[in-house]
Amino acid sequence: MQNTAILPLFYLPPVGYFSLLQKLGDDFLIEKHEHLAKQTYRNRASIYSPNGKLDITVPVVKGSKTHTKMKDVRISYDFNWQRLHWLSLESCYRSSAYFEFYEDELSRFYTNRFEFLFDYNLELLDWLNKKLKLNKHFELTAEYFDNIRPELDFRGAMNPKKPEDLTNNKPYYQVFEDKHHFLPNLSIVDLLFNQGPQARLYL
Repeated sequence: MQNTAILPLFYLPPVGYFSLLQKLGDDFLIEKHEHLAKQTYRNRASIYSPNGKLDITVPVVKGSKTHTKMKDVRISYDFNWQRLHWLSLESCYRSSAYFEFYEDELSRFYTNRFEFLFDYNLELLDWLNKKLKLNKHFELTAEYFDNIRPELDFRGAMNPKKPEDLTNNKPYYQVFEDKHHFLPNLSIVDLLFNQGPQARLYL
């Protein structure tokens, strides 16, 4: 019986993901051997645009969407999604208090090419961990575990299509909140760009 909490690996994970990391301390593993699930945060992030919530998606190579382990899913570069994502981040957060504080380091994730989605997400998570000063050490699963207690299995949690039960709904300032009010559980970069060093205290 697997007795350690298991979390999926997301692209620019939502705020609730990092709140969960804080609650779990260091007693968790990152899932490496699951199959890629469609329409999840594994290759999608939600940010705050002038028109409200905007989803940005990392495209994967055709055929990767079914029966391919996360560690083997390849990123597609059939179109320049990196430029599109970076332009979206810029247009959404250029006027935020801390975007320019982080942009030089973050921009490399939108100029350098990564072959595998898992490696890309893991490097992003490591960067976010350092910027948030969470000091987490990420251990990966060595195999896929079926036999895990439900209260420790977070692989199906935090789906963009379902109401969140792990969301931190406490408001913080957002650039466009005067237009659309506070939007909870967006990508962690929304919190980071708006709150900077205070983001860790929010979590």
